[in-house]
Amino acid sequence: MARIRRLTVDELDPAMAALIGAQDRTPLELAVTSIVGHRPDLAQPLVAFTRSLKNGILPRRLVELVRLRIAFHNQCRSCMAIRYQDAVSDGLTEDLVCSLEKPAEADGLSEAEQIALRYADLFATNHLAIDDAMYSALGEHFTEGEIVELGLQVALFVGVGRLAATWHIVEDLPAAFQEDSSKVLSPWGNESVIVR
Repeated sequence: MARIRRLTVDELDPAMAALIGAQDRTPLELAVTSIVGHRPDLAQPLVAFTRSLKNGILPRRLVELVRLRIAFHNQCRSCMAIRYQDAVSDGLTEDLVCSLEKPAEADGLSEAEQIALRYADLFATNHLAIDDAMYSALGEHFTEGEIVELGLQVALFVGVGRLAATWHIVEDLPAAFQEDSSKVLSPWGNESVIVR
């Protein structure tokens, strides 16, 4: 059960209720929105920022791989259980998700995906180790605009993912993600839910 009470649609600010009622909302977005709805003045810009990143220029498969790898570092059960349909349509498979266990050794990942995952790993575990060499390596595969977008995606995934992990939003997830919260889980090898 979530550690912060999830507001019902009737309890939400009308603008937030409209966001909850939108048909393109994922279960995780609905759960997070029902909690951040306690502060609609903060929730509305967060939702707008998140949506702007969903319309970014980076390949959706790459973004999803990065999101899932960070979800593992964060141990955000909500984040690990979900796969976004746009990423699946862009070539994300469960075999690729399984490759996230050891991305540096994965055959199915492009060089761009591997460097983005290395950047995400460092950002989530030792951000001060991201140096000129890392940005140079990113520059071999991405434009500066894409690097900025990747950084903003990663910052959102690390920060909001860790916050969501502490909120323990697991009620609507597959059983493995609802069990013992002290057990380390991964997005690979567990049941997942594909959402729009």
